[in-house]
Parts: sequence; C-alpha cells; structure tokens
Amino acid sequence: MRVLITGGTGLIGKAATELLLKKGWKIRCLDLKPGVETKGVEYVQGDILNYSQLVDLMRGCDAVIHLAAIRTPHMAPASQVFEVNVAGTFNVFEAAAATGIRRVVQASSINAFGGYYGTAELAIRYLPIDEDHPAYTTDAYAFSKQIIEEIGRYFWRREGISSTALRFPGVVGKDYIHSDQFKLRRANGRRVVAELASLPELERQTLLADVKQRNIEFRQQRPFDFNVNHEPVPNPPLPGDPLFRAYVGDRYNFWAFVDERDAAQSIEKSLTADYEGSHALFINDRVNYLGYESKALATLFFPEVTHLKTDLRDSSALLSIDKARTLIGFEPAYSVDNLQLD
Repeated sequence: MRVLITGGTGLIGKAATELLLKKGWKIRCLDLKPGVETKGVEYVQGDILNYSQLVDLMRGCDAVIHLAAIRTPHMAPASQVFEVNVAGTFNVFEAAAATGIRRVVQASSINAFGGYYGTAELAIRYLPIDEDHPAYTTDAYAFSKQIIEEIGRYFWRREGISSTALRFPGVVGKDYIHSDQFKLRRANGRRVVAELASLPELERQTLLADVKQRNIEFRQQRPFDFNVNHEPVPNPPLPGDPLFRAYVGDRYNFWAFVDERDAAQSIEKSLTADYEGSHALFINDRVNYLGYESKALATLFFPEVTHLKTDLRDSSALLSIDKARTLIGFEPAYSVDNLQLD
C-alpha cells in the first residue's frame, strides 16, 4: 500500500512516517522544504496549491494523509492562512477524487470549534466537549480548520471519499512528558489551580471575574493575529500573572495535548479502520495533563457550564475521545495517566 503525505516533515508527519514504514506502507512525501532525505521515503518538494502536481503525485497511491498547513494565525496574514489551509485542502481532495483515491486523513485542530486564538470568550454549552458541540470561530486559523472539515463532508457527498479530520491539540515529542520542562509546567499548573480552589467562594468569584474581564480585553487586541512588525513565532508568550496565563492559555486548550506517537497511531488507524463517511475526531490524551480532578477544573474555570455529558471522573479529559475510540479504535498508548505524580 502506498500513501502520499503532505507536510510530512513536521512533528506529526515524521512520527506517522516512522510508524507506517514499520507497518509496511510505501510513502511518498510532499513538502515545501528542499533537499530532504528520509530513508525509505520518496520525497518531493512541492506545494499543495499546485493542483496538477498533486494529481501527478497521487497516481499509484491508495490513500492520502494531508498535514500541510499554516498551523497558527500569527505565522502569516489571514488571507494567506485561509488560502493555504482551505484552497490547499480542496486541491488535495479534488486530486484524490481525480485519481480514484477513496480514503483521506487530514489534520484538523482542537481550534476547529473556536478557542485559543480567538477574539472572544469561550462559549461552552457542555462538558466534556465532543464533535457535536457548536463551533464559534473568530480567527482565520480556526475558521480555516472549521471549513476543511466541511470540505471533507462535501467530498463524501460528491465523490464517496471517506475521511477523518483529526482534531489535534498541542502535539508533544515522545520524551516531553518525562522532561523537567513538563514536570515544572505541571507542578506550576497544579499550584495555580490549588491556590484558586483554596480561596473562599466570594473571593474566588471576584478574582475570576477580574481575570475574565482582562481576558476579554486582551483578546480584543487580537494578540494572536499576524503582525508585520514582529517575527512570526509558533506561540507568542502570554503576559500577566500565573492565573491569567492559565485562564487565557490552558483553559482555552482544556489542559489537553497528545504524544506524537499517539497522533501517528490515530493516523494509521484512520487509514485502515472500516468506516464510511467524513468524520471529525478529537485526538488527545484521555486525561488532562495536570492529573487534576476534572470536575473541579470544570467547576472552577467553567462555572457557567451546568450540563455535564459524563461524570468527569478523576482527571478524565475535558475533550471527549469516545467517537475516535468507536470509529477507529483509538486509545492513547503514551498517556500522562501512566505517570506517577510527584
């Protein structure tokens, strides 16, 4: 079996390539970088905006893994983010249809329903969040991911192409959860939450109201948009005190991430599982990275949410992976849940 991987030189692409080579797949990789050499991989420099090149490269392939994208709104102007992510994705599916391919796996994002990069406060109706939760996107990147999921549904209706749109949170390297950096991040995060939980209720409500207002004002400045006066960086640092950073950052990401090897697992299973249709799937760890009681996190940081779809037992994730479990058999093998808390 042969697969074309677009954007295959990134973190997820490399992990997927390693796994698929072990599984016996033949791999053709398309990326913008020149002169890349990977053992066992046919590499081609190119661009997903070049439709005719995509058609040529898909000939002889059985499936496509589409990872190429501008991955944050502050790495390029909004028009370019939208063009590359949306037009590029349409080209990938259109080329798949033209060459008879009937299975596409594409990288969506946790942001497809609106979140971290947005200009507005989160509008959460229930927890844990699943794929049925309404989207409220307010930045070009998140909106582009919302649209590429619809592109997958269009090509299922029109061409019978089955696909998954994998909603990845932050993807971390295979050594990250054992690193001192992660241990410090988790310890600091747990301390912020514990200090907030220890406050008298009235004091806590007053403090959170202030943080919420500061978050609204911060986002109205559009800090995550592309700024021609600054070098584009993957993730600009958040300002302010630890609670503000937790509210603006971790809360908007629901304390979620996934190991690169589990991201690769979800891709491989999306290629081989028996399903039809086009499906968005949350792909993340089964627990929050803090190892903190999730019901307490929900009560503290989402007090307005009264509808809980599950009991939120222990440190279970606030983003549901139940659909991924059912559809493709995904289960995190490299979970933070396996660690012992210090």
